[in-house]
Amino acid sequence: MEFLLAIDWPLLVIVSLLTAVGFVALYSAGYSFPWRIEGQIRNIAVAAAAMLVVGLVPMKWVKNMSVPIYIVGVLLLLATLLFGVTIKGATRWLDIGVGRIQPSEIMKIAVPLFIAWYFQVRDEYLRWWDYVIAAFFLALPVALILKQPDLGTSILVFCAGFAVIFFAGLSWKVLAALVCGVLVSIPIAWTMMYDYQRQRVLTLLDPSSDPLGAGFHTIQAIIAIGSGGIVGKGWMNGTQAHLDFIPERTSDFLFAVYSEEFGFLGDVGLLILYSALIFRTLYIACRAKTLFERLIAGAIAAIFLMYSFVNMGMVSGILPVVGVPLPFMSYGGTAFLILGICCGLLMRISAGSRRRPRKK
Repeated sequence: MEFLLAIDWPLLVIVSLLTAVGFVALYSAGYSFPWRIEGQIRNIAVAAAAMLVVGLVPMKWVKNMSVPIYIVGVLLLLATLLFGVTIKGATRWLDIGVGRIQPSEIMKIAVPLFIAWYFQVRDEYLRWWDYVIAAFFLALPVALILKQPDLGTSILVFCAGFAVIFFAGLSWKVLAALVCGVLVSIPIAWTMMYDYQRQRVLTLLDPSSDPLGAGFHTIQAIIAIGSGGIVGKGWMNGTQAHLDFIPERTSDFLFAVYSEEFGFLGDVGLLILYSALIFRTLYIACRAKTLFERLIAGAIAAIFLMYSFVNMGMVSGILPVVGVPLPFMSYGGTAFLILGICCGLLMRISAGSRRRPRKK
């Protein structure tokens, strides 16, 4: 009964619609891989359970757990660099005996939680150097994740953490200076990038330069999106996916399958759902009772925005391919779990704001 009272029904409806649409698209993309469909059902169930559990946890407990979660996450990242399992040149996994974990995924929620806790503690005594300290807390895990290397996850962690710093009152002048600094440092960053990362950028500029190699993913995805036309080819009738032209079609490139089968109108509907999700999250942030809750909800809005924008951007050829799933749609256990936790936090924050006593 307590959870039913805590449910934010508009948020639940939006998330349920996105999950249902995603499962329909994934069923078409992976009907020849029944284990993927069964696995996605389990992923959705685990995410729903995580949302239920987290939705019942008092925010005071969440705030108290923020520091140990961040510390454990950083230690796990260090352990991954020293003792991690290397697959295809990337050391992103840590063998814990009963299985493998990917500690970088923990940091997607651990970093914003910790930085929000820091600003909550320093709220009455906030000074300019607090933003510098918060930037260090953000840069440390991002640097460790980049070292693995994992560009996609590092971007998501950075955006989630930076959103907290921004919503905590970062000056627009400082933000403008940071943007200028990033633009100036691009040549230096280019020399520090791994070969495969530079290749992704070059492929973005001209996919046809390597149509059977690095540009294959992008070219086939663009063909699928374009062939969908206005109304699409119909569910289960997409040729690019069913003839195996689209790689990773149940995960990172599921949007290409969806676009081919449901067309431009289907894409517009999907964009409306994601926009509604982000605006609802921001609405919850505006009504939150405490600074900690407002910052967490703002960071979750940034997570939803970056997940969807980066995935759709890379699939449609306007961003480099960095391996970011489409939220609530792409296949993936860890990603769904993190999204379920985010939704649980939003439910808890929303419930707390509705229980605020009325002013006389």
